[in-house]
Amino acid sequence: MVERVYLYDTTLRDGTQGEGISLSVEDKLKIVHKLDEMGIDYIEGGWPGSNPKDMEFFEQVKHVRLNHAKITAFGSTRRAGIPAREDANLQKILHSGVQAVAIFGKTWDFHVTEALQTTLDENLSMISESVQFLKENGLEVIFDAEHFFDGYKHNPDYALQAIQAAEAAGADCITLCDTNGGSLPQEIEAIVQEVVRRLSVPVGIHCHNDGELAVANTLAAVRAGARHIQGTINGYGERCGNANLISVIPNLQLKMGYQCIPEEHMKRLTSLAKYVHEVANQVPPSNQPFVGKSAFAHKGGIHVSAVLKHPETYEHIPPELVGNKRRVLVSELSGQSNVLYKAKEWNYDLNKDGSRSREIIAKIKEKEHQGYHYEAAEASFELLVKQALGELKDYFTLDHFKVFVEKTGSETFTTEAVIKLHVNDQVVHTAAEGNGPVNALDHALRKALEEFFPMIKNMYLSDYKVRVLDEANATASKVRVLIESSDGKEKWSTIGVSTNIIEASWYALIDSVRYYFMKHEDELKNCPSYQLHTIKS
Repeated sequence: MVERVYLYDTTLRDGTQGEGISLSVEDKLKIVHKLDEMGIDYIEGGWPGSNPKDMEFFEQVKHVRLNHAKITAFGSTRRAGIPAREDANLQKILHSGVQAVAIFGKTWDFHVTEALQTTLDENLSMISESVQFLKENGLEVIFDAEHFFDGYKHNPDYALQAIQAAEAAGADCITLCDTNGGSLPQEIEAIVQEVVRRLSVPVGIHCHNDGELAVANTLAAVRAGARHIQGTINGYGERCGNANLISVIPNLQLKMGYQCIPEEHMKRLTSLAKYVHEVANQVPPSNQPFVGKSAFAHKGGIHVSAVLKHPETYEHIPPELVGNKRRVLVSELSGQSNVLYKAKEWNYDLNKDGSRSREIIAKIKEKEHQGYHYEAAEASFELLVKQALGELKDYFTLDHFKVFVEKTGSETFTTEAVIKLHVNDQVVHTAAEGNGPVNALDHALRKALEEFFPMIKNMYLSDYKVRVLDEANATASKVRVLIESSDGKEKWSTIGVSTNIIEASWYALIDSVRYYFMKHEDELKNCPSYQLHTIKS
């Protein structure tokens, strides 16, 4: 029978202590639904005594119907010299309406005498009486042994006395905390093994990532006998963060053979990680293990060739298991396998032994030497492949354009673009203003094309980035322009390179429009004067 490991998520409390992480009550409730759907066992909502937002959360969450998870509160043991029943924080935990609580207490003697400034015996009483009080009021109590590993290494007898006091008072689980995040896996494993031998209640683990070992330390603790795992989604948390449950879950379940969540929910892992990043207004790291955009991305030609034959040559698990997907990147490092993979992905027929793929690779290497970067602009790369195959349509051709920027005295800048195009054998000459040269050029291009292709009104530029490629040449430097476009449903990226920022922007801009037209060619047939010629390679 597969052994069960219980997951305790503290994203809504410990996670929000991370720099730049702030969640509203509504945000927290959204994440609660996703964690419950995933199969997380405990969801820590916050510290009822610490702020009004957490109190509001506990009031709101009472009305949320959960299928699996238990909402838990967080708090500390009673204060020194105060009876547990009179401690304001413990009372607020009871009033929060939760079924379970995690309370932390000091297990490092240094913290007891220096931070709490009380006696070692009083601290043991604080732990024992707080746990007992909460148990008498019907709560499931998880005791978080704060700074346990540092305390154990400094004074093992006292650290053990502290957790044994919690156990004797009725704690349902003792969680050992690597609060400073500085322990090593072998230390964690040895200490957890000793604690498991001495206690009769389940042992948990709570690791911070200051040594970039939170996930490794969590796995080591499970190997030593811990069965209650605390962490956060995406590793959010104070300083360097907490153990990342997005990495802990697949490592435990797919590689170590423990059951964490229902098997069919594993494919939701990538979408859960992205959802929490989105709600927290964080940019997802592309290299995030298991779920990042680059987690199963292959760039080197030799790697891609091997992956096409046997994916396991360069992939530690099939990406589909966690809801991710394989990606093949194209760059100057590419071989034929990269190009063939991308062509197959786009349903283009390239003969591996033919000249087309070699011609495309040569073109890529030449362009990347000039400063192009196709792995960041797959739409421009697909246009390059389409043109090499002799299948790219000539939706419009440029006769010329002019951009005027005027500044008079204290007046603001005014910018105007004039453009002349050939569209379906007709000449179009128009002008438009904008808040800058690229914006004016974009407006003029759209104005010229709208009469022939009304659908262009549906697309817009969603991002614009410029990078200087050779800073040594100062204002004469070559620049790379990346444009991200969208039609509200999909996004695509295009690229342009030149020593002239307007020219580089123009290349990226026309690629964006051509790509959009190419992907909607069936709709173009309904546009006025539909006559397209093929662009020669």
